[in-house]
Amino acid sequence: MDKHQRINCTVRSCAFNNMQNQVCELDRITVEPCKNCHNGNPADESMCGSYEQTK
Repeated sequence: MDKHQRINCTVRSCAFNNMQNQVCELDRITVEPCKNCHNGNPADESMCGSYEQTK
């Protein structure tokens, strides 16, 4: 059963961000914590591991 989830994105420097629609153009992303950070704070432990800088 497909859920057809949508990933919104407002990170202008990410190569996968469709700025017109504020949507990530990847089919899926990897969510991972910042390096050496295991404090339980969602802002620190829910970063996009699929980020690539716009060229």
